[in-house]
Amino acid sequence: MKRWIPFMKSDPTVAVVRLNGMIATGRGLNDAGIAPVIEKAFAKGKPKAVAIIINSPGGSPVQSSLIGARIRRLADEKEIPVYAFVEDVAASGGYWLASAADEIWVDPASVVGSIGVISAGFGAHELLQRYGVERRVYTAGNSKSMLDPFKPEQEADVKRLKVLLEQLHEVFKDQIRKGRGDKLPDDQDLFTGEIWAGQAAVDVGLADGVGHVVPKMKELFGDKVRFQVYGQRKSFLQRFGANIVGDALTQIEERAQYSKFGL
Repeated sequence: MKRWIPFMKSDPTVAVVRLNGMIATGRGLNDAGIAPVIEKAFAKGKPKAVAIIINSPGGSPVQSSLIGARIRRLADEKEIPVYAFVEDVAASGGYWLASAADEIWVDPASVVGSIGVISAGFGAHELLQRYGVERRVYTAGNSKSMLDPFKPEQEADVKRLKVLLEQLHEVFKDQIRKGRGDKLPDDQDLFTGEIWAGQAAVDVGLADGVGHVVPKMKELFGDKVRFQVYGQRKSFLQRFGANIVGDALTQIEERAQYSKFGL
């Protein structure tokens, strides 16, 4: 009741936001869906800090950038510190999100890193030939059908793709350098796509320590700290199971992403 009494000092509050799942446009974790939650967490009740709990194997570089930039912008504008807490994994785009925080804390078994860019596909041109299927493609622009999975792989297309991947990798590396600053070692390349677990991530500068959200926030803001949890609401269709096929496909894709890290 004391928070409603004028001139009485209220207990400190920490806003908690969960960033969970594969990062992707449309489905999964994306800026359009999570933006209202993040905005509310920073705006409501003058929190002492915002804690973001991350469990993500990564995904879209653009959505990772948009979400991370939003977190950092609000933290700077409102002068509110941000603490990231990694659960199972914060890899690739998931670590991009973590790097937007002022400090990163991990569980001893958390998987962190995978700072790289990947493009995967398939080739089915021999299968088409085997069954006598002829593919007909007409384009205006030599690169319009680049890396068509139903045509033989072209060396020039692979070269173009590698240039694009390197450009995206540089953007990713710049973000990590900006977010982690002098916490990163000068004598070790952390941008190879390698992953680290728990204390090992702390040792190489990708995390600040081993710790969990409740004890760490109590350590920083006192035992009377209150937690206000903000979450993303499900749509009407999702609440009533009317999006079963789309959700199932998303879960399959997420399962494949997590499996890369033994999870």
